[in-house]
Amino acid sequence: MTAPEELRQFVKEGLARSVPRGRLETAMQEAGWARADIRGALTCYAELDFPVPVPRPQPYLSARDAFVYLLLFTSLYLSAFSLGRLLFELINQAFPDPMVTRPEQVVREVIRWSVSLLIVAGPLFLVLSRMIGRDLVADPAKRSSKVRRWLTYLTLFVAAAVLIGDVTTLIFSLLGGELSVRFVLKVLTVGVLAGGGFWYYLSDLRADEREVEA
Repeated sequence: MTAPEELRQFVKEGLARSVPRGRLETAMQEAGWARADIRGALTCYAELDFPVPVPRPQPYLSARDAFVYLLLFTSLYLSAFSLGRLLFELINQAFPDPMVTRPEQVVREVIRWSVSLLIVAGPLFLVLSRMIGRDLVADPAKRSSKVRRWLTYLTLFVAAAVLIGDVTTLIFSLLGGELSVRFVLKVLTVGVLAGGGFWYYLSDLRADEREVEA
């Protein structure tokens, strides 16, 4: 985890003067620094018996990381969208609205496009997830990749916004007495897809924080 430059410099000078880490941590806490910043600054330097502080490898933004993570999250969004669209069409077929009629050809095309996109984006997401998982096991420092954290928080924001809109729509229809089986199933579909993504990536971030605190 990264920390402010002045805090890293303070820790570096303190360790160079053989000040114990516990005293440095106490001093930073009394100065009002956040715990995450303190832990980040302390973990910047390895606990080695050496005359000068030895820095640990720090995360950096590489072109490869940016490409892989952008492709990963793009495939995630496409997979979620195509799966949701496919489920919506299946719900429409199972519970048709007598007030809405669409040509059979249009319905078939929507289903065909959704299945095609899911067949391409779904396996791509799984393959990239497995590849990144192996990289993180081999080099845990990559968990602090800036592009990974930014895209993860962006995904949490998108999922949270979708959930808020989903619940709001449900309450609005409930208060208006306009609930139907078709509508409830669609709301549940959106809720499961967005909620599943939110829970998964929130758990992933919490695992990162626990690793840093350890």
